[in-house]
Amino acid sequence: MPLRYRGLSPEPFRPLFELGEAQLQARGMRRVIADADWGFPCRVSLGDAAKGETLLLLPYTHQPADTPYRASGPIFVRKCAAKAYDSGALPPVFRRRMLSVRAYDADGMMLAADLALGDDAEALFASLLARDDAAYLHVHNAKRGCYAARVERG
Repeated sequence: MPLRYRGLSPEPFRPLFELGEAQLQARGMRRVIADADWGFPCRVSLGDAAKGETLLLLPYTHQPADTPYRASGPIFVRKCAAKAYDSGALPPVFRRRMLSVRAYDADGMMLAADLALGDDAEALFASLLARDDAAYLHVHNAKRGCYAARVERG
């Protein structure tokens, strides 16, 4: 089954990079500089920031459905992320991580959940989306629980 991986649009985040530290903190956000080439996964580009890159760490409502599964959590966004990842190729940010995968129906109710190691995750994605009642998947980093990306049928 073809799959489609979708990062977040950079548009709502661009103005946030212009805010000062106090303004960011008042919104529960932090400006960070990546201190390694791995460990700062951008939710727009779906790649890890390189050492020295500027990012924002901020709360994000990734599951806005009006159900018991409404959810938000922390995400990183790179300042240089200009375009949302939208591809049928497994995102680089998935490759070396243990992933928590959650399948939802069209109303935002969770149908199933499982774990997979990044490079082996596509089989799990395909099997969950093979369900007639599954509308989309949300992928999270299993260790920290942070939202990673949305997966749909291609």
